[in-house]
Amino acid sequence: MVSSSGPDSARRVTIHDVARSAGVSRQTVSRALNGKDEIERSTKQRVLDAARELGYRPSRFARGLVRQDTTTIGLVIPDLRNPFFTEVAASALECARARGWHVVVYDTADRPAEELGTLQVIGSQVDGVVGYFSCAEDELDRYTRGMPLVLIGREHRMARFSSIRIDGQEGVREAVAHLVAKGHTMIGMLDHDNRAEPSLRREWFTAAALGHGIDPGRVAGAEQSADGGGAGLRALLAAHPEITAVFTFNDIVAVGALREARRLGRSVPADLAVIGFDGLQLGALMEPPLSSVALDTHRLGSLAVEQVGRLLTGADPLPPEDLEVRAVLRPAGSS
Repeated sequence: MVSSSGPDSARRVTIHDVARSAGVSRQTVSRALNGKDEIERSTKQRVLDAARELGYRPSRFARGLVRQDTTTIGLVIPDLRNPFFTEVAASALECARARGWHVVVYDTADRPAEELGTLQVIGSQVDGVVGYFSCAEDELDRYTRGMPLVLIGREHRMARFSSIRIDGQEGVREAVAHLVAKGHTMIGMLDHDNRAEPSLRREWFTAAALGHGIDPGRVAGAEQSADGGGAGLRALLAAHPEITAVFTFNDIVAVGALREARRLGRSVPADLAVIGFDGLQLGALMEPPLSSVALDTHRLGSLAVEQVGRLLTGADPLPPEDLEVRAVLRPAGSS
């Protein structure tokens, strides 16, 4: 008998596999696993041995068809300290609560190794997973062992996955066009500093800058925190002191850049305009208010639960949905 357990499994072991291995019907497997007395002890033991050897994990969702409160979704996010992910999590919790489901939130500290470790831990704790992952899809497939998975911010290839794409190209184009209209031609970017390849947001920035004949190469990496935004701005200005405007990977980095600009004696936005990405409510409370390319976090969280729900019920997943973003331009912060 070949074991199918562990992260190298190509697919999730099903009740059919256990029944075939034990030489019994699906109904007998169900009775054995649920402790029913109407089957012989030797048959029950054979089923339990087969399930253990195959690494079978009974579907918690199947039990949830009778008791909805047993259905649990795992929400995997990079950083709970970032208010953007807190807003997304709050929306997902609200949507799941309306279905009578539970949501367990996991923080991966924005590290690929933590992503896979998290999937190993939660495999027997949840019925489906939705979240942000940077690991290759074949790795995610091995570590989820057939569990429904919804990817946020990237497109899926495997049929049993689903995805929610973030379409920020038009919003970033609007933001760069706004800066150009205000007379800025020396525009830089603070990108994510922990990615093997340039981020999609950098690709959108590059396309928008080239559309106005602006050099898109004025880029520095920044850790995903306010302090990281400050350090990134210092590095960017040291390499390109001519810069008069900055587009940042997210609003938290932008907040740090605004703070650092003032520390350096630059008036914002007269000497340095800053535009973020995310559209956090926090941005409106900044002085001056932060302009941003904004996502609808409520829609994102509810769509994530809706997508994983369809996978759990066996329905065809919705096509990858493009969640569009828009530029929220506050004149005091980006003129």
